[in-house]
Amino acid sequence: MRVPAPQIRRQLVSVFTAWGMSPSHAATTADLMVETDLRGVDSHGISMLPTYDQEFRAGRLNMRPLFKTVRETAATALIDADRSLGHPAASYAMNLAVDKCRAAGVGIVAVFNSHHFGAAGCYSRIAADRGVIGMVTSATRGITMVPTFAAEPIMGTNPLAFAAPAKRNPPFELDMATTTVAAGKVRVYKLNHKPLPAGWVVDGDGRTVTDSAAGYQHMADHDGGITPLGGRRDAGSHKGYGLAVMVHILAGTLTGASFSPIRNQTQSKSDPHNIGHFFMAIDPQAFRTDGAFENDLDQVIDVLHNAKRADANQPVLVAGDPERATKKERLEAGVPVPDDLLAELRVVAKNAGVPFELESSARA
Repeated sequence: MRVPAPQIRRQLVSVFTAWGMSPSHAATTADLMVETDLRGVDSHGISMLPTYDQEFRAGRLNMRPLFKTVRETAATALIDADRSLGHPAASYAMNLAVDKCRAAGVGIVAVFNSHHFGAAGCYSRIAADRGVIGMVTSATRGITMVPTFAAEPIMGTNPLAFAAPAKRNPPFELDMATTTVAAGKVRVYKLNHKPLPAGWVVDGDGRTVTDSAAGYQHMADHDGGITPLGGRRDAGSHKGYGLAVMVHILAGTLTGASFSPIRNQTQSKSDPHNIGHFFMAIDPQAFRTDGAFENDLDQVIDVLHNAKRADANQPVLVAGDPERATKKERLEAGVPVPDDLLAELRVVAKNAGVPFELESSARA
């Protein structure tokens, strides 16, 4: 089912407002989630709303947070997100990092006491849109990654995002999990009743699982999980595993946020997840004359785009190209929402006491 983006936004805003979010935080969160869906990251857009509903009803989320600056210098800050849903806290922190880099050349803002913030690329893109380089990492609430040589999940998908502005070309925008696939992507395959590619998920004995429902259950039961980026040791999974640890060091250890395998040993149902995020902004003008960085990046992107093709019908792309193409198509045709997800969203709207805004699309 295809649903127009404005309709999805209305549904999100109505639910968040019913939960007690301020108008500005509801708008920020809805905008980021819709942009995520438009760009084809279906695992982190409106499909996350049922999970947020569970978190809200468990008492984990503070819908009226007051962000507190715990430590601060000219170039850095540590922010207590006050148990906020991650989107408003992350948007605030990335913009603060950009403000600081404009004054000091570099800005680094760390956040703790937060929750899931959606797609990391949303926040590195804030920096690029404001003309600077952005890098984002985040700790996670879930335990889904089975480390190289391990037989049980220990870490999360531990995302890493990076964006840099060019002049003639759109920004370079990398947004990736350090696992072979994001956990939400496995859920998307389950919702669409599609088989998983081999190597994405393994069971408790390290054997690959291709049935999406079985793979999702292995993740839920912590009997197996997702492989590090690379899949197998001989295909480089140790590199994905190393990147995942680096991400947690920056977003979890540096911020003083929790490490989920330890937190889960004592966490009660209503305790917040205390997720940490890391945001860095770099002003190119601290290193180059005005426009020199952007001009050079344009040349890099041009050379990559013009590389000899293995398939004459498949252009060579750079990070961000596929998402921009998907956004153009979905702005015209709507965002695909599986029937199973529509059913879950109808329950969320009912729980919140708001109209189900997607009803007309569900009948189309």
